[in-house]
Amino acid sequence: MSDPIRFGGSIGRTLADSQAWFEEPPHPGPDAPNVVVVLLDDTGFAQLGCYGSDIDTANIDALAAGGLQFTNFHVTPLCSPTRASLLTGRSQHAVGMRTLSNFRTGFPNQIGHISNHAATVAEVLGAAGYGTYCTGKWHLAPMEQGSAAGPFDQWPLGRGFHRFYGFLEGETDQFHPDLVCDNHHIDPPGGPDDGYHLSEDLVDQLLKMISDSTAVRPDRPFFAYLPFGATHAPHQAPTEYLAKYRGRFDEGWDVARERWFRRQIETGVIPADTELAPRNPGVEPWDSLTENQKRFAARLQEAFAAFLDHTDDQIGRLVDGLRNRGLLDDTVLVVLADNGASQEGGAQGTFHEMKYFNLIDEDPDEAVERLDDIGGPNSHTNYPWGWAQCGNAPFRWYKQNTHEGGVHVPMVVHWPNGIDFGQQGTKRSQFVNVADIVPTIYELIGVEPPATFKGLDQLPVTGHSFASILNDPDAPATNSVQYFEMMGSRALVAGEWKAVCRHVPGADFDAEPWELYHLAEDWSETRDLAAENPEKLAELQDLWWKEAERHGVLPIDDRLIELFGARFRANSPHPPDKRYVYRPPMSPMPGQAAAAIAARSFDMNARVTRSAGDEGVLYSVGTGNSGLTAFVQDDRLYFDYNAFGDHFEVESTLPVPVGGSELSIRMRLGEGRSGRAHLFIDGEPAGSVDIPTVLFMMSSVGASVGFDHGSAVSPRYAAPFAFSGDLHELEVLSLDQRDVDRHDAALMAARTEMARQ
Repeated sequence: MSDPIRFGGSIGRTLADSQAWFEEPPHPGPDAPNVVVVLLDDTGFAQLGCYGSDIDTANIDALAAGGLQFTNFHVTPLCSPTRASLLTGRSQHAVGMRTLSNFRTGFPNQIGHISNHAATVAEVLGAAGYGTYCTGKWHLAPMEQGSAAGPFDQWPLGRGFHRFYGFLEGETDQFHPDLVCDNHHIDPPGGPDDGYHLSEDLVDQLLKMISDSTAVRPDRPFFAYLPFGATHAPHQAPTEYLAKYRGRFDEGWDVARERWFRRQIETGVIPADTELAPRNPGVEPWDSLTENQKRFAARLQEAFAAFLDHTDDQIGRLVDGLRNRGLLDDTVLVVLADNGASQEGGAQGTFHEMKYFNLIDEDPDEAVERLDDIGGPNSHTNYPWGWAQCGNAPFRWYKQNTHEGGVHVPMVVHWPNGIDFGQQGTKRSQFVNVADIVPTIYELIGVEPPATFKGLDQLPVTGHSFASILNDPDAPATNSVQYFEMMGSRALVAGEWKAVCRHVPGADFDAEPWELYHLAEDWSETRDLAAENPEKLAELQDLWWKEAERHGVLPIDDRLIELFGARFRANSPHPPDKRYVYRPPMSPMPGQAAAAIAARSFDMNARVTRSAGDEGVLYSVGTGNSGLTAFVQDDRLYFDYNAFGDHFEVESTLPVPVGGSELSIRMRLGEGRSGRAHLFIDGEPAGSVDIPTVLFMMSSVGASVGFDHGSAVSPRYAAPFAFSGDLHELEVLSLDQRDVDRHDAALMAARTEMARQ
């Protein structure tokens, strides 16, 4: 029905003396192209084949050969900030995403979501008449709001997407993902035994959304956003892809990095006079490693390569789907990475990435006993620093750092109808930042970002359209000044120069040293000119502070992981007394919305009624790779604390009675990092188990009540193993903040030590 307030006709006494009027829905015009943005996660500058590596990325390489390959493209050093900037065309700090969406600090630069004063490209294009679809990783909503309780205003559908299928957190298990469809949680359509892998599912769903739209409304263009979980940890891929790379990296990171670097020069990805940056501290020469260290590190890199190769094939399926639907030629297709290769596998690499966040060093001599599990559903791996620096060649440092290794990444733009045939397959070396993508899209479509949206004044779009360089390789860069900041590390690119400071947590921001590089002659930041040219350094430092004030960077804040403990506040799912009461049936909960039990003492009490033989899970957190679970089986209460495959399990000495009963677990922290779990049946002691290492961060997969929604935490059952009796109520009382504070202090100390290397 037309809005009577906006009625443009006339109304007389009868139809004969009245004029009908129909409101025309918005439409961007018949020449408006489709737009598809594909985002890779934690993918370094050198890791795509067309950027130097020998990992098979034939489909992305083909897009580069038929489009434009950007060699001087920059992002933020971390995933959520890059996504916020990518989707708004504005500074990540200005829109409230200094670091991860998991955190809120009480300052405008870290509100845990994109400011409503910064409309996303999905909101703007949707209002202009586009269909808008997203499948993949979101990580732009406060994760304590990621449960079925909402609120949903910062979920994808609340920020302009008409459809969503994917996951809300920063990572998920690729074989057993935490899935959301639109505004509700769903179970994956299959598991690894069915041949399921998330990346394939995401492309299937996106192509279906596109078909649903274009089959009914072929006149309406679409905006599709595909942020893969790949290649963020866990590095997981189908068996045939893992087999393809067996032995391919046995030569080690030194030889591979040198070869990739030479290929970059030969293909013009980097200037011919570029120097390969020196080895990062903590990266040992490959030949100095023990045999087991080499075997473990090589297998971890194989898993990464298989994951990337498999993802590339899914991009190929997307391209084929667009081509088969007759849509590819009129689609602006952008493929980019969100930050450099990850340092979160540590110096040795890790079988389970959460070990890194628990300050647990992997022992390669033990890990090699499970080499064949790496990359599959029974692993959650991330590779060592040596392979990460190889992936960032020719640069230094990694994700989280403001040196080039953290922020200089690949980007390919493909658009047959918009890029001149003579320019297809060429490179662009002009400086471009992630905030520049959306203004470019707006210019290509002819859409003007609104000054107000949904009644709210909008922040200015501060990115710079680079549409002028698409068909003119000699056009000047449109972005000449760009700041960077992450956890106190800072940098500024101004024309040919870059000033950068790698911050040590807790250090004096005004006193710590800065470096200065002339990027026109030193792409890889190997020749620090700070001492030789203090005037230029001072000029760039002063400009950094001005840009910081203009874009809302202040106050500088060097906290990150320790902010996980600072989540108890008003208007959160965490009650002031930390007493949580759950009554199933319930959807799974992300970790930040569930009861806070990691690194804490806690009491768990389940009121049940059961008949003989009733069994199943009462409460679980995590996956078969790490977590905890409480369940009834064979008329006994069980508790299994799964610390990265080491199971600390206790079976109740008393039977669980038929009828009504209260089943309790009391976890108490001990000295150091130890703990002890006690079982009770109707208040009677029923057994206990010592846990030598209590985990501070347990899993990226959250909690479920009355079933186990991921891969089974305990090998004693097959998930979901839903409780077949009546679970009336499950209460969790979280205790002991002391050890959480101790953990935060330990994390800060570890980060400080690594930053000083």
